[in-house]
Amino acid sequence: MNETIEGMLAHRSIRKFTDEPVAMGDLRLAVRAGQAAATSSAVQAYCAIRVTDPSVRREIAELSGPQEKIAACAEFLVICADSRRHRLLCARAGKRYDQRLEAFLVGAIDAALFAQNMVLAFESMGYGTCYIGGIRNDLPRLDKALSLPKGVYPMFGLCVGRPAERPSERPRLPVDAILFEGAYPSDERVLSGADAYDETYRAYLRQRGARPAQVERSWSGAMVAKFEHVSRPGLGAYYAGKGAKLD
Repeated sequence: MNETIEGMLAHRSIRKFTDEPVAMGDLRLAVRAGQAAATSSAVQAYCAIRVTDPSVRREIAELSGPQEKIAACAEFLVICADSRRHRLLCARAGKRYDQRLEAFLVGAIDAALFAQNMVLAFESMGYGTCYIGGIRNDLPRLDKALSLPKGVYPMFGLCVGRPAERPSERPRLPVDAILFEGAYPSDERVLSGADAYDETYRAYLRQRGARPAQVERSWSGAMVAKFEHVSRPGLGAYYAGKGAKLD
């Protein structure tokens, strides 16, 4: 254990923030830290759009849930996979930009690594953060609000600010349910790990005062309920419309 790992293990998603602003120097430093993350072949296929217009913030908060923390937090960033600059470079050189699923995956992975490094930097400076997948609820509306050009793919949002709450730790699956030796384990072992985790998760739900039905369903039941129906079915069409080739 060391200071870095202790900080990582102390991560909590923050949904309530104080009115204190994020210093611009801290924001730029966090972005620099984000850029220090690994990036495939130095392509750096990401960007962060800082949303400052209150009316746009409110619109994104509404389409995302609503999630009022988007409008209330000190800073709200939309993290995007970004192929725009590569497309422009190819066009300027008189070359055709011809990329498929691999380029889209590289952008999505780069954006996630960039954002996670930023989160670690913000938290080391005493700020709290919360990832917002809800921006994908209505990407055409988000696209219009942010005037996104072809080749820019919004992935998720990020709230940043000084925490106004201290959430309890949400337990994760045990390491042995994630770390496998040599090959992927049997289905029986995978399910056994999930069953063992359910007991830990039920205790967490009870501590939070969850309803008995929620406690009984636990993590496994929640996952079944989440994945038995299609979520956000228009994503492929939207990303393809922005220039992503997913074959």
